Amino acid sequence: MQTAVYAGSFDPPTNGHLWMIRKGLELFDRLVVAIGSNPGKDYTFSSEERLELLRESIPSCERLTITKFDNRYLVDYANEVDAQFILRGIRSPQDYEYERMMRHINADMAPEIQTIFLMPPRDIAELSSSMIKGLTGPDGWEKTVRRYVPPAVFTALEARNIHSQ
Repeated sequence: MQTAVYAGSFDPPTNGHLWMIRKGLELFDRLVVAIGSNPGKDYTFSSEERLELLRESIPSCERLTITKFDNRYLVDYANEVDAQFILRGIRSPQDYEYERMMRHINADMAPEIQTIFLMPPRDIAELSSSMIKGLTGPDGWEKTVRRYVPPAVFTALEARNIHSQ
């Protein structure tokens, strides 16, 4: 059985993340979507909230596991869940350079795990969680942001924005 891990902060999940998950399920027998934590990042949503937002945004599937991991390298986590692949998205030249470097470091640490890169279609290629968070707040933000995130995420962003005013 071919298993891949698709990891990220998912703060918040976007339609780009959902595209990657759908493609991952097409390519692999099993996909583990893993929410990672970076101590250097300030998160809008807690890891539990991000976990719930992903679960609400993706139809349940026996080949899909949504979980989180903390304080370990992604390749170590991939080995722990018996994954042979790490799935990563590339949206820009900057993503490519970073992901290329990480792929080589990961291969040094765990040569048995292969990294697979996917490029999203043009209409969602610019989506990032940071961009979504940057678009929230100004008058009329709802119309813009609604098209880039799943409904559960939009509802959570809307509630979070109201509380911050």
